[in-house]
Amino acid sequence: MKIRPLQDRLIVKRVAEESKTKGGLFIPDTAKEKPLEGKVIAVGNGKVLEDGKVRPMDIKAGDTILFSKYAGTEIKLDGEEHLILREEDVLGVLEK
Repeated sequence: MKIRPLQDRLIVKRVAEESKTKGGLFIPDTAKEKPLEGKVIAVGNGKVLEDGKVRPMDIKAGDTILFSKYAGTEIKLDGEEHLILREEDVLGVLEK
């Protein structure tokens, strides 16, 4: 399925979190928190300003981002969970 986000929205796939601690203990799924890190799958054109101009997005597809804990709307695409976020919900771009 193809989807194109509108305006200043982006589609993110959460990055899998470690299931083992540094000490070697396994963390059960019920005790895990959802990761706040994800990979950008698609981005919209940008935010439409009051004067009608479009401000392009700072984030591009392929970036790894850090986002707010309760941000976005969860959706399923081809059986996988994704998030639709606004650009303002992104806290930063992770550079590795």
